[in-house]
Formats: sequence, C-alpha cells, structure tokens
Amino acid sequence: MGRAKRGGYLFEWWIGDHPPKHVHVYKNGREIAKVEIPNLLVLKGKVNKALIKAIGELIKEGKL
Repeated sequence: MGRAKRGGYLFEWWIGDHPPKHVHVYKNGREIAKVEIPNLLVLKGKVNKALIKAIGELIKEGKL
C-alpha cells in the first residue's frame, strides 16, 4: 500500500489491486474520488484542477 499527501488531499493506492490501476483520494477523512492512473479518468466522485495537479506531481515523482 502506498500513501501520500498533497494539497490537502490524501492519496492511497495498493500494489497488486484489481485493474484498472487507480488511486483513492480522501479529504477530511472522506473518500471524494477514485481516479484511474495514468489516464486521469475519474472512476468515482469529482475532481478539480488542484486535485489533477496533485496527482500529476505524484506521477512525476514516480510514486504513482
């Protein structure tokens, strides 16, 4: 399992989880979105520019 915090969001992912590869996004202890990586396809919830930017940073750093 991996976890990272960026821009007030908590990102959580599991290695070997079911396809498609995705990340769960939490804010204030509640899941707000599930996003497919690397296509940034929203599987559940809603996203905004700040969230997309934070996911992009994690991808650039090689964490996702």
